[in-house]
Amino acid sequence: MVGEVRGRELLWLAVPAALSVILNNAYRVIDQGMVQWLGKEAQAAIGSSTFVLILFYALFSVVSAGAGPLVARAVGAGDAARLREVLGHALVGAGIVGALVFAIGGLAAEQIVALVGLEGRSAVLMVAYLQGLAWVGLPIALAPLVDAAFIAMGETVLPMKLHLLATGVNALLSWWLIYPMGLGIAGAAYASGLSRGLAVAIGLWILWRRAGLGVADLRVGGMLGKIIFVGLPMGMNTALYAGVYWALLGMVISPLGPEVNAALGIGFSALEGFTWPLYHGISLAVASEVGRRLGAGQPEQAVRAARLGLPLSTAAGLFASALFFFGAEPLCSIFSQDEAVLSQAVLYARILAFSQLFVAWEAWSEGVLAGAGDTRTIFIWSAPINILR
Repeated sequence: MVGEVRGRELLWLAVPAALSVILNNAYRVIDQGMVQWLGKEAQAAIGSSTFVLILFYALFSVVSAGAGPLVARAVGAGDAARLREVLGHALVGAGIVGALVFAIGGLAAEQIVALVGLEGRSAVLMVAYLQGLAWVGLPIALAPLVDAAFIAMGETVLPMKLHLLATGVNALLSWWLIYPMGLGIAGAAYASGLSRGLAVAIGLWILWRRAGLGVADLRVGGMLGKIIFVGLPMGMNTALYAGVYWALLGMVISPLGPEVNAALGIGFSALEGFTWPLYHGISLAVASEVGRRLGAGQPEQAVRAARLGLPLSTAAGLFASALFFFGAEPLCSIFSQDEAVLSQAVLYARILAFSQLFVAWEAWSEGVLAGAGDTRTIFIWSAPINILR
């Protein structure tokens, strides 16, 4: 790679990357909105499932977060053989992790629900949702790796298009499976897995051809260990984040009743389901540029890419703060007309407004460090703050 990193170049990476992550999280927003006619217990079940799925994502991200910087370095160095080696090992690793996670998640669904403190109809519905995902969830496990690979290669428009396809199919399937087909909350789970499966299949086919992968590249070896070494701190950090919420649900949120649980689901899944992906998309663009510039032996341009990303993150954080504080009521009313649920959700959103700039800066700094392959520093600084929560 040659030439100076420019703000426009980073922006062209960041905008599609942010939209990709927003669309990737849209299935949670769709699920939260679609089940509102099943009652507040269904919304509580979806809201609590979110934190289980974040834990699952943490396990998937051990592979995707580890592969991203290594792919970026290989692309920056022009090393096609290294690129095939990283991707081949990562695909096998992601498949193994995904199969194990969803198998265990389905079999232990009742025990998982008990841990987050749900009872009664909310608990029954959450079990049905998790068991539904167990049947069709493998594409959800592979999606983070497909995204990470393309973004690390400097390609952010294609993942955005794939997520747009998956989101549209998911919205149509969710309604049809939940209501006309009468599958209830399990229909939302099936729609999420099936729609993601279509996008992942297309993405894998393109990635396979673009990287020149062959069947012989799909193996388990020392490279998978390197991928896990880089990605494990990121995965552990996300798992700890989810674990803290599990504790909050079991000890604080669930005992307050389904209205509060549903409100947390709206605030976290629907509202933060939009803003955090926005910050994370900018973070991914910065990580991609930093990683590829370091791979090309241009550390000064990696620093420049990091500095150019900070104003983008700042603007995104300020925008979200204003949106949540002043638009809390109309935004939350999209997802529930229940007076008690809406009251709690609005309160959550307005308090949330004061943290958004700092969340945006956190995501930016994680992108810089991840692009440099220094994921341990992210864990060392983030873990104590998560525990303090």
